[in-house]
Amino acid sequence: MTRRGFGRGTLAALLAAPAIARAQPREEIRLGFNGDLAASPSAQSGRAAVVGIRAAIEDLNREGGVLGRAFSLIVRDDLSQPPKSIQNMSDLIDNERVVAVLGPTNSGNALAWRHIPNQKRVPVMGCIGSATDITRPIRAGADNYMFRVGSVDRTQVIALMAYAKKNPRSGRIGFLTETTGYGQAGLRDLQEVAQAQGLTAAANERFNVNDTDMTSQLAKLRTAGVETALVWAQGTPIGQLMRSMDKIGYFPTVLTSWAADNLSFINAAGPTLAERPIFLRTVSEDRTPRQQAFFDRIRPQLDADSAYSFAVHGYDGTMLLARAMQQAGNTEGPAVRAALEDLQGRLDGYAKTYERPFTRDQHEALTAADQRWTCWRGGRLAAFDDAVVAGLRPEDFRG
Repeated sequence: MTRRGFGRGTLAALLAAPAIARAQPREEIRLGFNGDLAASPSAQSGRAAVVGIRAAIEDLNREGGVLGRAFSLIVRDDLSQPPKSIQNMSDLIDNERVVAVLGPTNSGNALAWRHIPNQKRVPVMGCIGSATDITRPIRAGADNYMFRVGSVDRTQVIALMAYAKKNPRSGRIGFLTETTGYGQAGLRDLQEVAQAQGLTAAANERFNVNDTDMTSQLAKLRTAGVETALVWAQGTPIGQLMRSMDKIGYFPTVLTSWAADNLSFINAAGPTLAERPIFLRTVSEDRTPRQQAFFDRIRPQLDADSAYSFAVHGYDGTMLLARAMQQAGNTEGPAVRAALEDLQGRLDGYAKTYERPFTRDQHEALTAADQRWTCWRGGRLAAFDDAVVAGLRPEDFRG
């Protein structure tokens, strides 16, 4: 109460206070997005996630929001730079007072700042970056505020390695990874899963994210007799890798990360070379009528059809946060985290139907069962299937 509320007219001010409170709109629930929107080969994914988040907020607000409060979104572009991303995270939490953050685009940035939301007890819903360690607790037994609706590198690697082991034409395997945090976290997954599957890489080469000529690394794989290359990189360098293969006429089977679904990949590789890699993603090209309706609604705002999955992750992640806030009865970080870890009822999302998607020890909403084998055909994403995929069994997925 201000000073004018005392002395003459104090009683009138006190009596009027409830009416004034009812007349004022309640404070918005502020969400943040922190991710690359312009700089890296994955920026298209960040822009698509923001489209999905805004669509979810539009739907939530149309229904009256949550706890009688509308949602708003504050967006920060981290330009794919870890220091900038760290700065953004602190700004969103400390200055903008957001109650949850979505993103980031790049895994390396999430790994650089995940200690911040854990220390400040603010939930983060990942929707793009897929490094395995992002959602792992900072230390054993600690409360973990990092959640994800999206693909996970380890899950992808396990499936791809199972394919390599089961394929009678695989021959020797080799690894090719970019030197970013994303690429090197993927390399660790590749090495650990290969060991679990009883496979040994005949060669292990690295390249920079901005390299356009990988013929030297490929020559070493060819000399080592590699017939199946497992590649972990972003879209553009995977495309440049395919062009380098074409330069020297060396085409091993390529099993790669879901970054190959990015428009930056096919732009770099060209439509013909883009058809060679096999990868996994979380949204099938065989869309349900409900998925198609959402696709039609947001497609004008997306860079490409292939960006749709990231919009889906952003939408579903926002809806899960809203459901947790409703269940918790407030927007306080610890209460929302606890609600996410024991979410009641079911939520019909666009990636899947979610029923208790998280637990205290498991913060991944999408699992191995939600992966879809994918490739490029005729300049468009398509479902991939062959005898090896058809023959894969649950016991093949080890690691």
